Amino acid sequence: MSRKPETTPPAVTDPAECWRAIVERDPQADGTFVYSVRTTGIYCRPSCASRRPRRENVRFHSSCREAELAGFRPCKRCRPHERASRSPQAAAIIRACRLIEQSRDPLPTATLAKSVGMSAAHFHRTFRTHMNITPKQYSQAQRNQRVRTQLAARRSVTDAMLDAGYESPNRCYATAAATLGMTPGRFRAGGAGAVIRFAVGTCSLGSILVAATDVGICTIALGDEPELLVRELQDRFPRAEFAGGDRAFEALVAQVVGLVEHPQANHELPLDIRGTAFQQRVWQELRRIPLGQTTTYRELARRIGAPTAIRAVAGANAANPLAVAIPCHRVVRTDGSLAGYRWGVARKAQLLERERRKAQS
Repeated sequence: MSRKPETTPPAVTDPAECWRAIVERDPQADGTFVYSVRTTGIYCRPSCASRRPRRENVRFHSSCREAELAGFRPCKRCRPHERASRSPQAAAIIRACRLIEQSRDPLPTATLAKSVGMSAAHFHRTFRTHMNITPKQYSQAQRNQRVRTQLAARRSVTDAMLDAGYESPNRCYATAAATLGMTPGRFRAGGAGAVIRFAVGTCSLGSILVAATDVGICTIALGDEPELLVRELQDRFPRAEFAGGDRAFEALVAQVVGLVEHPQANHELPLDIRGTAFQQRVWQELRRIPLGQTTTYRELARRIGAPTAIRAVAGANAANPLAVAIPCHRVVRTDGSLAGYRWGVARKAQLLERERRKAQS
C-alpha cells in the first residue's frame, strides 16, 4: 500500500473548523488532517462516511503518522493512509463537490457531469456511490449549511435565505423544521425559546424516555439508568429549554409505551425526524419493514439504491433516535443473528419476539 508522503502538513490550528469538516464530511479537508476516535482506536479522513463519533471522543492529527504514533490504526473504509488520488472517479467527484459548494444557485446534474467529463447517468451513479447521496441532496445540504452560517452571523432571516440560494423565503420556511430543527428566526436567536417536553417512565424493557418538540416526538430512548437517558437528551439539544409534560403529552407518552408493550403494524405518532438526507432515506425504508419480519443491512442498502453503502446504512441505523417508532431493531446480520442495538441486544431480541407473536396471532 502506498502512503501519503510525510511532507510538512497543515497544522491543526482550528478544532472547530476541523469538527465542521467531519460533520459535513467535507472532501476538501482530506489531506489537511485526520481524526482519531478514542472509543474505536481508528483514525479517518474528514470525509469518511462512517457513523459520526461523539465530539468528546475525537482527536485531530496533522498527519497519518502522528495518528499512528498515538496508537491509532487506519480506517478500513476510507483508508486515510493511501493516496487520495488513486481513484480518478473520486477526484472527479471531489471537483464536482467543489463546484456545488462554490455555486450560489443549484447546478443541473448535466452541467456537473459535463464539467468532469462524464455522462449525466454515469455521473449520478458515481456520485451516489462515493457520497452515499445524490448530487441534488448534496446541493441541498450545502444550501442548508449556508443558511445556518448566515443566521449564526445574525444576518436578517430574509437576507440569509436569499444569500444561501433560496428563490423565496417561503421555500426555506417550508423545509426549516427538517433542516434547522426550528424556525429560521428561532435558529438565528441561537435556539432560545425552543421548548422540548420530556418524561421518563418505566416499561417492560426498563426505563424509557420520550421527548417531543412542537413538531412531534424527537426522542424515544431505552435504558437502565434514567439519569443517563436525560443527560444524553440534554447533550443532543444543548440550547433547548426542557419542560415537563401536560396531559396531552402524557397521553402521547402512554401511546409510545403502548407501542413497546403491544406492537402495531402501523402507528400514527407525530414524529420530528431530524437527520442527514442519507439517514432519512434509511429511516424511511426501516418504517416499511412489516411487523414480525426482519431484513439485513445488505438488503436495506439495496432497497435505498446504494448497494455498496452497507456500513453507512449500519451507521444510519445506529444513529436512529426513535426506538420502536423507527424500527431499527428489525435489521439483523446476513446469517440472521442479532447485531448490535443502540439500546441493547437483549431488548432487540424481546422486541422481535413480541412482534413475531403479534404477527402470528
